[in-house]
Amino acid sequence: MRLSLLAKLSLAISLILLATMGLFAYINVEQLEKLLYEEAITDADKLSETIIRTTHYHMLENNLKRAYQIIDEVGSQRDSIERIRMVNKFGLVTHSTDSKENGLYLDKKAEACSMCHSGPSPLLHATSMNRSRIFTDKAGKEVLGLAKAIYNEERCFTAPCHFHPKEAKVLGVLDVIVSLDQMHQKVYVYRNEIIVLTVMQIGLIALCLTFLTQRLVNRPVRAMVQHAHLIGGGDLDATVTVKNRDELGELANAFNRMTKNLKKARVELEDWGKNLEEKVEERTQEIKKIESQLVHSEKLASLGELVAGIAHEINNPLTGILVFASLIAGDSKLDPSLKGDLDLIVKETQRCARIVKGLLDFARESMPQKKPSALNAIMDATLTLICNQACFHDINVVKEYNPDIPEMHLDPNQIEQVFINLLLNACHAIGGPGEIRIKTGIDHEKGEVYAAITDNGCGIPEENLSKIFDPFFSTKDNKGTGLGLSVSYGIIEGHGGRIDVQSTVDVGTTFTCWLPVDYEESQKTATEPDPPPPQKPA
Repeated sequence: MRLSLLAKLSLAISLILLATMGLFAYINVEQLEKLLYEEAITDADKLSETIIRTTHYHMLENNLKRAYQIIDEVGSQRDSIERIRMVNKFGLVTHSTDSKENGLYLDKKAEACSMCHSGPSPLLHATSMNRSRIFTDKAGKEVLGLAKAIYNEERCFTAPCHFHPKEAKVLGVLDVIVSLDQMHQKVYVYRNEIIVLTVMQIGLIALCLTFLTQRLVNRPVRAMVQHAHLIGGGDLDATVTVKNRDELGELANAFNRMTKNLKKARVELEDWGKNLEEKVEERTQEIKKIESQLVHSEKLASLGELVAGIAHEINNPLTGILVFASLIAGDSKLDPSLKGDLDLIVKETQRCARIVKGLLDFARESMPQKKPSALNAIMDATLTLICNQACFHDINVVKEYNPDIPEMHLDPNQIEQVFINLLLNACHAIGGPGEIRIKTGIDHEKGEVYAAITDNGCGIPEENLSKIFDPFFSTKDNKGTGLGLSVSYGIIEGHGGRIDVQSTVDVGTTFTCWLPVDYEESQKTATEPDPPPPQKPA
């Protein structure tokens, strides 16, 4: 049979109360019986003393008849007194309220004598407890006997009526025997009252504990069990309404938080299942992008080694051609009809020299010479350098700098070269009046600084976006070498950063350079995060 929690608690508490209160009641009854026994001994001792004092004068006058009458009257006035008897020092019962005992000799081993005659010599003085005894009389009743010695005082051994020797210490014993029925009756009544009160108290406490347990423990536990069944059945909208401000209340709140988290997890799993294909596609594109970057890096490294050798081999004869062609073109003996051809040779040779220089810049794996530099200052220096060119005369440059960007460890010359390439590309893409918007900022979460250059030029077709950082790829119709963006890509990558590009044909293009910033420096100047750089050109 399965017992409920309430039944188990009630049963356990009731058994504990029964055991503890039963032990308390037993000890209490025993103590009461002991106190009543001591009180009975005290009463018997006082009664003996009263009888001895009352009959003392009659004994001195040798009026034994009157003394014995007093003893009989005292014995007859109390129902609790069984008998009173006087025993002389020889053990002779001189008088007893039970006339059958008169003239009998008591053995020293009798109950009335054994407490004083148990040793080798009789005791002259003993406490009332040592002079008392409990025994069962002939009628089967339990009685209390108290023997009190009658001492030989000076008035006794000097009295003329009956002379007692002075050396005698004890003349006899007054033995009082009282019934213990009244004491037992009181003990029985008290014990019954204790039992009734104990049972009533146990019942009342059990009811109170049952009520409190039902209200404070059983109900919340049942509510949480029901809630667990609902969760097991898939109902994650269920909540536990337990208002207790204790451990059970905290447990209920934990159940509700757990249910909320389970529901959130299930919704996420459902969304994940619904959007699994999209997420897989996104991850695939990211992997392809990373692979493309790796391939691009390997391609740049291979091409760098190749073009470095080619550039060195071409550069020497090209320099000779340029020098001698310039000398001949400046010679006055030259036929004027040939001067145009020589000028063309010099111009194309210079163009080849520029291409070779670009190849060397692309192939040169020089480490950035980093020093503390301000990104905004590098951008201003770049604008000062190139804004005087003719292509920038009809272009409006809008600067949106974040003044809180900290100084970073950069190679200002290399970063300036990157900005020159990007700004010149933006200018060529506009090809006339237009606008270039420059925005700088910091992303504290990523620990990166960015510089975004946006133009409203012709844009880049989508099929060319993956090729623009390849060496020798250009969209300028034989006006460019196709090395500017490749060199810029290598410089930013050498600084631990990256270049992102977004472009729409006939709308414009945005190049964003991301550079890492020291965490400590960014923390010192941390402010509210800037809005992200523009994703689409204005």
